[in-house]
Amino acid sequence: MAGNKYQQFRAQPRLPKFAVPKRYDLKLKPDLTACKFFGSVQISVDVVSNTKFIVLNASELSVDSKSVRFSSSTKVLEAVEVEMCEDDEIMVVDFGKSLPIGVGILSIAFEGTLNDRMKGFYRSVYEHNGEKKNMAVTQFEPADARRCFPCWDEPACKATFKITLEVPSELVALSNMPVLEEKVDGNLKTVSYQESPIMSTYLVAIVVGLFDYVEDQTPDGIAIRVYCKVGKAHQGKFALDVAVKTLGIYKEYFAVPYSLPKLDMIAIPDFAANAMENYGLVSYRETALLYDDKHSAAANKQRVAIVVAHELAHQWFGNLVTMEWWTHLWLNEGFATWVSYLATDSLFPEWQIWTQFLEESTEGLRLDGLSESHPIEVDVKHAGEIDEIFDAISYRKGAAVIRMLQNYLGAKCFQRALASYIKKHACSNAKTEDLWSVLQEESGESVNELMNSWTKQKGYPVVSAKLKGQILEFEQSPFLLIGAPGDGQWVVPVTLCSGSYDSRKRFLLKANSEAHNIKELLGASFSKSSSWLKINVDQAGFYRVKYDDALLARLRNAIENKFLSTMDRYGILDDSYALSMACQQSLTSLLALMGAYKEETNYTVLSNLISISSKVVRITEDAVPHLLDDIKLFFINLFQYSAERLGWDPKPGESHLDAMLRGELLAALALFGHEETQKEASRRFHIFLDDRDTPVLPPDLRRAVYVAVMLSVTKSNRSGYDALLKVYRESDLSQEKTRILGSLGSCEDPDIILEILNYLLSSEVRSQDAVHGLNVSRAGCEVAWKWLKDNWDQIAKTYGPGFLITRFISSIVSPFSSYEKAAEVEAFFAGRMKPYIARTLKQSIERVHINAKWVQSIQNEKNLGDVVSQPAYRKYKYGFWFALAMVPILFFYLCFW
Repeated sequence: MAGNKYQQFRAQPRLPKFAVPKRYDLKLKPDLTACKFFGSVQISVDVVSNTKFIVLNASELSVDSKSVRFSSSTKVLEAVEVEMCEDDEIMVVDFGKSLPIGVGILSIAFEGTLNDRMKGFYRSVYEHNGEKKNMAVTQFEPADARRCFPCWDEPACKATFKITLEVPSELVALSNMPVLEEKVDGNLKTVSYQESPIMSTYLVAIVVGLFDYVEDQTPDGIAIRVYCKVGKAHQGKFALDVAVKTLGIYKEYFAVPYSLPKLDMIAIPDFAANAMENYGLVSYRETALLYDDKHSAAANKQRVAIVVAHELAHQWFGNLVTMEWWTHLWLNEGFATWVSYLATDSLFPEWQIWTQFLEESTEGLRLDGLSESHPIEVDVKHAGEIDEIFDAISYRKGAAVIRMLQNYLGAKCFQRALASYIKKHACSNAKTEDLWSVLQEESGESVNELMNSWTKQKGYPVVSAKLKGQILEFEQSPFLLIGAPGDGQWVVPVTLCSGSYDSRKRFLLKANSEAHNIKELLGASFSKSSSWLKINVDQAGFYRVKYDDALLARLRNAIENKFLSTMDRYGILDDSYALSMACQQSLTSLLALMGAYKEETNYTVLSNLISISSKVVRITEDAVPHLLDDIKLFFINLFQYSAERLGWDPKPGESHLDAMLRGELLAALALFGHEETQKEASRRFHIFLDDRDTPVLPPDLRRAVYVAVMLSVTKSNRSGYDALLKVYRESDLSQEKTRILGSLGSCEDPDIILEILNYLLSSEVRSQDAVHGLNVSRAGCEVAWKWLKDNWDQIAKTYGPGFLITRFISSIVSPFSSYEKAAEVEAFFAGRMKPYIARTLKQSIERVHINAKWVQSIQNEKNLGDVVSQPAYRKYKYGFWFALAMVPILFFYLCFW
């Protein structure tokens, strides 16, 4: 702890600006056996105002105070005192005398530990020729470069980096830039790299280990490699192809070429995030970079394409042009998310990726529907708060409001403005207002006025539409899932069409309410009483729509008759679900709407329908358990058409989307208790156990089959669980391992659930992967909560501040649905609060309150049983017996006709 002498520098969100870095000459020597590293750095510092102090970031480092000196052209000053302030993660150097104004060299020698927390400079463990080995890896975003070397660890403090590594001679050593020189001296080699362009500390990257690679180059001559564990190089070919083509797409779209001479992408066995956009050396989880033609599912292939496109977008949005401070994180993540879909759509148009983008938007809407949400531009006051804003607001809401703005301004205008923005701020930093300024200049529209309401305040509106005679009334109000009144008013880009998509209308809803003559607004297209009216066409806007009963009935009819676009079918369903959860619409009404989708065939719509169905089953299990069997039957019937259309076995030449859909449908049917699905899954699983290459269980079906197997597992009949663990242990494919972990929690035996949760913390499961097994059945909720409390100290120690620890809280707490449980959770964490879990904990408790209120609302519904008990929705249950009874009748008919 620093004394009062340095109090002026403590508890500040930003470093003082009397000295700024210009260049780092960084030398590191990692010891992969002892898991330590030694280093020295010489930083060219521009002293811009009178000071005898230099204050920079450092954490978990041991600094040799005798090595700390400042050299200028006129003098050399030794440090009088070096104070490490661990709570604030800063290092205060007192030179006793004023430093000369101008550029000098700050020299520091230090050492540190290769930690096991997947942040800073850390170790990852892999196996080579049956022997476990360590590799050294960096992960510096958001603020962990300070755990590797003393630095100005803020995005605005850009500098160039000259990096030198001393490593075992047999290992591969990678950094941001190409190798300049390599000298071998016995068992060690010294590798020097070209000096980097100006960049932020969080983008510096170093990886040391044993790797194979595949390589290619762009038409411009940019060398691209995909590195991975030895023996897996063939799994990098798909990502390599995507990367080569994506760089070309972005070069054209941004009108600026990729700015480095090489691009490496590397799969890391232990990695907390999905991927990290380090300049010129992008790191990934294995599941996000590697694709195996034989054992990876279609969903894995799609994920690799999108994640690669996302990280390469950052080479422009984030690396070339960098946010000024973490408040503007969304400029990085929102744009990279949106642009990744643009690139993926260009490469794979048959995937209908823009329709799937609605799932991104939905995740943003669901998080931003909480009162404990935060604005896109969030005020960050401490480094410990940064991790929690790497969430669906920064990524998904950010991407959705960008899509909304592009839709409003037009695609060509938007692209021209982005290219201007990149060129204007290249090699520099930018704020949100800088982007709005360029867009406003290019379009002539009041972009600031439109967008400030979406980025500077949390939440979004629900736009209510009521038709009274010839008058269509619009009203906007803040939407909260908890159902309480909210604050805020937005400039809402309303789009609408009626009867067809040939004529679309748009206007900005700025006031709380407006009224329009329907004929003047839509003309003759709304003349018939049966004409449908769709607001927020193709779900381009980031808001919910609530229709009056008459307008909703027209839309339900339009869905049944297949009049609406895929995106609009998705949007109507998703809005209705959110309104039901917020108790603004009955569950009875939602189920009646869902019934209109019984012949739906689109992957994205059905995927959301499955997700909503699962959540409805979960909440009705608490609210109306006596109707649970009927509700499950309702959903089994709802999915029968699509399941029968696809069948169990892949068809020659079938689409990528059908391949993904089949597994999701079968998993849902198994979870809802469809006996034939469960039996067939069990049959195929046992064939698979004898032959892992059998065609009866292709990768796209495995999760569904694993879920079905776990549903039958009990303490007295655990063979399915033991068999799955055997598959897990024998597989070397990360995607297969996470598939299995994500299926285990569907077991309904509390004793087995506890065993599974304990297994997640064992040495057999990588720390990064444990979160995949946290979603458990309702029967396991109480067990999981007790387990979390019993193991919290270990979990907090293992995961600490970072991306993953919040998943333990949200996954286990959020499914509860009683006010008593919310109070119990709050009481447990009252003495365990840390800045990096505070927001997630509040959000999770709010979700429990939302569920509790929804349960009470459902219990008060009068006609819910009638909807799910209709003969139309019971035909599956009695279908077999009905068919059996028809046999003699049919025989009689044929004989005597």
